[in-house]
Amino acid sequence: MRAREQMVRLVATGLGRRGLEVRRHAATRRQKMLSRHDVDLVLDVGAADGGYGATLRSFGYTGTIVSFEPLREVFARLATAIETDPAWSARNVALGAEPGETTINVASNSTSSSILPMLGPHLEAAPHVTYVGQESITVSTLDAEAADVLAAHERPFLKVDTQGFEREVIAGGATTLDQCVGVQLELSFVPLYEGGMLVDEAVSWAYDHGFHLVGIEQGYAAPSGEILQVDGVFVRD
Repeated sequence: MRAREQMVRLVATGLGRRGLEVRRHAATRRQKMLSRHDVDLVLDVGAADGGYGATLRSFGYTGTIVSFEPLREVFARLATAIETDPAWSARNVALGAEPGETTINVASNSTSSSILPMLGPHLEAAPHVTYVGQESITVSTLDAEAADVLAAHERPFLKVDTQGFEREVIAGGATTLDQCVGVQLELSFVPLYEGGMLVDEAVSWAYDHGFHLVGIEQGYAAPSGEILQVDGVFVRD
C-alpha cells in the first residue's frame, strides 16, 4: 500500500509540474447529488449530440432523459445515439420564452451554435470557431414540452446549455421550474453572446427561486488561462 501511495504521489507531482492534475470527475459529484435528491427525470435543454446525457448514463443515472436540440443534422446524430435507450427521448426544438420560429447561427463546432450573436470575447478565445451558416428552427416553451413527462415523474432536474439564451428558456418554464429539485446553468463571467445572461443574474435568479449552489463544473477558458464560463449546479433549499 505504501508503494502504491508513493507511486500515486510521484505521478501527481509529475503531472503538476506540467500544469495538470488528477481529480475526481465532476460527473461523480453530480450523480451523487442526483441520487441524493431522487431525481427521476432530467430535462436536457441544448443537448447537441447527446454528450451530457451519455455522461449521465456513464456515471450511473438510469432515470428518464428528455433532450431538446434544434439543429436538424445534430438532432439526427442525437436520435441515432439514443435509439437503443428506451428511457431517453429527444425533441427537435429550441426552447424559449414563447413558441414560434426563429433563426439560429450555426457554428463550425455546432456546440457554439446560438440564437444570440457571438461576441468578441468568445471570438478571441476561440478564433477557430466561426459561424458557417444559419438555419430556421422551431421554438417551443419548457412548460409546453415538459407537461406530458412531468405527469409521470416526481423529481425533475433541469439542465440548460443554450449559449446565452438561458433567460428565455427560464421565462418559458415557470411551472416546470416550480417542480424541479435542481437546475444546472451556464454561468458566464463575461459577455460571450449578445444579450446573454451573466453569472450575477443567473445566481440571483436561482437563489430568488429557492435554489442554492452546490457545485461548479469546469466550462470555457481562454488560451490566456482566464475562465470565461462555468456550469453551476443548484438544488432546492
